[in-house]
This record gives sequence, C-alpha cells and structure tokens, in this order.
Amino acid sequence: MQMSQQLSIPSMGCGTWAWGNQFLWGYNESMDEQLQAVFNLCVSNGVTLFDTGDSYGTGKLNGRSESLLGRFSKEYQGVNQHHICIATKLAAYPWRWTRQAMVKACQSSAQRLGKNVDLVQMHWSTANYAPWQESGLLDGLGDLYQQGLVKGVGLSNYGPKRLQRVYKKFAARGVPITTLQVQYSLLSTYPVTELGLKDVCDQLGIKLIAYSPLALGILTGKYSEKGSLPPGIRGLLFRQLLPGVRSLLECLRDIAESRNKTMSQVAINWCICKGTIPIPGAKSLAQAKQNVGALGWQLHCGEVAALDQAAANTDRKMVQNIFQTQ
Repeated sequence: MQMSQQLSIPSMGCGTWAWGNQFLWGYNESMDEQLQAVFNLCVSNGVTLFDTGDSYGTGKLNGRSESLLGRFSKEYQGVNQHHICIATKLAAYPWRWTRQAMVKACQSSAQRLGKNVDLVQMHWSTANYAPWQESGLLDGLGDLYQQGLVKGVGLSNYGPKRLQRVYKKFAARGVPITTLQVQYSLLSTYPVTELGLKDVCDQLGIKLIAYSPLALGILTGKYSEKGSLPPGIRGLLFRQLLPGVRSLLECLRDIAESRNKTMSQVAINWCICKGTIPIPGAKSLAQAKQNVGALGWQLHCGEVAALDQAAANTDRKMVQNIFQTQ
C-alpha cells in the first residue's frame, strides 16, 4: 500500500482551471507554448503542486487541462522535477455513483496525464442534493489509495461536519486524507472563519488548500468600477462586487506599495500567513512570475490584522460555491 507521505506539497501551488476553458477564460490552443513556459517557471521556483480536474476544459476540450499537464511534466527536465505533484479532482457527475466509476475515472485521468495521478480529490460533495450518491464515490477514492494507484486522497468543497464524517469513514480503512480545498481569499473567508474549518483540518492533520485566492481577479487591482471589466460572467460579477470592496482594495494597495509588492502578491501571501496553500491560476508568464513573487517573504501580523479588518468590513463577498457543505 502506498503512503501519502510520498507526496511533496509546497507552500503554494498553481491552479489550472483556465487551461482548456474557452467559456470563462478564453483558452485557445495557441496558448499551449506559453502554458508550458508557465509550468516550467513554477516548477523551477518550487511551485510544484498543480491542481486540475477531469471536468476542466470546455466542450470538445474536456480533459484538456490534464492532457497539457501530462505533456508538460514529461517534457520538463530540471530542478524540482521529482517533486512535481499533479492533483486532479474527479467530478461527482450524476452518472457516477459506484466505487468502480471513480476508479475508472481516475484511470482515464491517468491516461491523459501519461502517469498515475499523485493526489486524487473528490471535486465536490453531493450531500446538498443527492446524499445517497456520495458513499460509493468515497469508497472508490479509498480503493484507489489502497490499490496503490494514487499517493494520496483529498477532498474539495467540504465543511467541517461533513469532513469529520468522511475522515472517520476513511480512517476505518486506513486511508488518510492529505488535503482539503475550499474557496478562500480576503473576499471569501466563510469556510475558514465562520465554519472553523482550519482548526478542524489542523486537528486531523489535513493541509488546507485555498482556491481562487485572488477572487477571480478582483484582488489584483487590475479592474475598477470605471475601468474596463473582463468579458462574460466575470464582468457581471465584478460590476456587482467592486463598489462594496473599495476599502479592502485600498488597504491592499497601501500594503503593496509600502512593501514594494503587487496587490496580488499581498493577497496570496495573506493566504499563506493564514496557514493555507493558495493555488492561484496563471495563463501567462507574467502572471506566473507575479504569483511566484508572493513567496520568500511574509506579511507582519499588523498587516494581516489590517487586512482581516478590511475584509470583515466589506459589504460584498464572493459568491460561495453551491456545492460547499457545512
């Protein structure tokens, strides 16, 4: 049986939701060379965790993110290459409800990656709408670990109550939970602050991954109420959120200027200071360099407190993932 200790989890990862997603992120195949450069830059700077999902990639490009990661990791030769950790999330599609369906799904991911998945994660809990479906899917995750097909098992969008139930279920089989990921940023503190998720993870020895640490780009400071907004759904969301987050963005800007960092770097570093592993996405080399600049330094506790206060005082928050459980 493989042990999860073989996994190497760094202090920051890279999210690859945009890699293959035309609808929300405007992906096209001409970006692949740039994405390989992003991958190389991340790994060489110690950002060796890449988070993906078997549902990533729109339409005919379904699974594209995994295929690209498979190609990039194969072609990468250099520092940290043995620490690369590909973490994929298997979707709880309605037609997946047996343990065997999860095993097959992971085998398909492994095929696209050209190697075994390092960390397999349940993409979301079905507890909010089809609780009967979840048991078989979780059994399948446990099977993958016990059969040595993955090095570790993780969850996504689970709250503390549900997490503790799954933890007990897995512990009875000798299957540790390595990671849990939730939406977490200065604009989405709900799972951690209000549900107390970090404390539960610490007690159970689970690493907490923060996805969307830049709140889809709002915390970068790149967008303003009067300036241009991103196209599509993101633009609509930003239009609603921006007026209510002015004071938070000002606080971020002040700290960034005094530190000679960017707002993005401060927002990501805040997540690290909170004991989480942020996984900001990157589509370009410039974004990847920006993300890497969040490492190697730390905000003072006074700066963290000022950001906490500004976040608590915002009128608007990011929309919670509908699958997030209690």
